[in-house]
Amino acid sequence: MPKPLPEVAVNTWEFLRDPMIAPTGFREYDARWKYPDEINLPGVTALGLGIGTQMHEAGIAPVIAVGNDYRDYSLSIKQALIIGLMQAGIEVRDIGPALSPMAYFSQFHLDVPAVAMVTASHNPNGWTGVKMGFQRPLTHGPDEMSRLRDIVLGGLGQSRPGGSYAQVDGVLEAYLDDLCGDFTMTRKLRVVCATGNGTAGAFAPKVLERIGVEVIPSHCALDYTFPHYNPNPEALEMLHDMAETVRQTGADLALGFDGDGDRCGVVDDEGEEIFADKVGVIMARDLVRLYPGSTFVADVKSTGLYASDPVLREHGATTDYYKTGHSYMKRRVHELGALAGFEKSGHYFLSGAIGRGYDCGMRVAVEICKLMDRNPDKSFSDLRRELQTTYASPTMSPYCADTEKYAVLERIVARLVAMADAGGSLGGQPIREVITVNGARVMLENGGWGLVRASSNTPNLVVVCESPASEAELKAIFSDLDTVIRTEPLVGDYDQTI
Repeated sequence: MPKPLPEVAVNTWEFLRDPMIAPTGFREYDARWKYPDEINLPGVTALGLGIGTQMHEAGIAPVIAVGNDYRDYSLSIKQALIIGLMQAGIEVRDIGPALSPMAYFSQFHLDVPAVAMVTASHNPNGWTGVKMGFQRPLTHGPDEMSRLRDIVLGGLGQSRPGGSYAQVDGVLEAYLDDLCGDFTMTRKLRVVCATGNGTAGAFAPKVLERIGVEVIPSHCALDYTFPHYNPNPEALEMLHDMAETVRQTGADLALGFDGDGDRCGVVDDEGEEIFADKVGVIMARDLVRLYPGSTFVADVKSTGLYASDPVLREHGATTDYYKTGHSYMKRRVHELGALAGFEKSGHYFLSGAIGRGYDCGMRVAVEICKLMDRNPDKSFSDLRRELQTTYASPTMSPYCADTEKYAVLERIVARLVAMADAGGSLGGQPIREVITVNGARVMLENGGWGLVRASSNTPNLVVVCESPASEAELKAIFSDLDTVIRTEPLVGDYDQTI
């Protein structure tokens, strides 16, 4: 296989013949490109050859489960990927259209070591990508992605004999059985199920109905044009739509799922849009009563309540704040033997007695319904009000090019550390410390904080703020943090703000 080119003009002879891959598509823990602008089908085949070559280097059995999400071009991408895997001597088990967590499940169900899921996750149409892993339930991290990039871009993929293809039936049914088990609700629960016309529409209503939930479907018909909104339960557009449906129907809550079903968003019975980190605290409070002394992992974008909540402290819970990113979080949960990990973006990593450690929006939906069943006299808004009130921003994403964002972030972090060393403040609150494990999380004396980091998936920075005091202080923290960010002229407009 020749070295892929960084770009080839579309609608040319070379575009049909030569592999083309933009180097920026190899990200920290998965791969994503605009298709066909940044990768072509020969390039995807080169990627498959590279993944297969990396499997041989890792010394694992040459068998891989492969699936694809419900986008009109994902099947073509998967087929091109499979050609490359087979060229590398890999035995392919094609599980068909799937959610990412169904693909992760198939590693256990089929007893295969590796997985490659063709999906752009929550990215808009026009994007494609692959989530991959060689050690269940883990997926590639920065080291593995760096090596894969070197193999593919360096033309180091090696053809080997022994490649084969088999279509595997029954994985979907086994996945649904695994999610639901023999659990049935004992209380009546009416749930808005929102999938944004994405892949989860083929799964989530069935899962909820099977455990005895009355489902109110919202945009559950499969439609890869995404006619209403891009399925992303972290985006306010989707949350607002979920909230409006709850108010119109009087539902007990709404559960929303992203394009590949590994994330879950929640709106309560009062139409309150609850960010996933707060939902995680509600779940952790319930779980720690069942499993005292549990360890939890939260990403650096998440609320400070994991460290201060009295119920968690009373039952001996410990919480580790770690890097944002599904691959990082899976590894940290695995390393610590944690019961669960919670990420503000809506990834939940349920392990031990309640899961296998990978992120699965369907599993979270079932566990939330079980939580409600264990609290038959309470609404979800009651559970929300039991938490200390804090004021949190949405996850905001100012534009910054992939080729520039890490250097830009490094300079911003340096300025924030210098501010802390000089006794500076954000929002009128003195800076207590700056945690730099993943960008800069600026911790304030009263428990408030502001975060800036680089997105691992898109050409953006990520900004999140929280105040334990007031909405006004939240806005002041954001304003002061944004002033530092705006010293960088390469940072563009926000996708949303407060």
